[in-house]
Amino acid sequence: MMMSEILSFAPALLAGILLGGFFYGGLWWTVRTGVSSERPALWFLGSLVLRMGITLFGFYLIGGGRWQHMLVCLLGFTLGRPGVARLTAASQEVSHAS
Repeated sequence: MMMSEILSFAPALLAGILLGGFFYGGLWWTVRTGVSSERPALWFLGSLVLRMGITLFGFYLIGGGRWQHMLVCLLGFTLGRPGVARLTAASQEVSHAS
């Protein structure tokens, strides 16, 4: 595999990280909002449908029918989760310090 072929996967990896950040960040926001809501089931179901729809559409666009790009995008998606966990943990520490 040549260097140019490897570099062609970089946009798919970045897009996967962004999709993972959107998905898991949206999940974090939904849990924080839905728990205190009068209709938590509506929040959780609506959020799930919206997050899954956008994420699957993103995978469809990024993949473009190439399984290698979808696999790299999935790798980026899984790398997005620890990033969101780190960011949300930092925001929890800031809010508890106040």
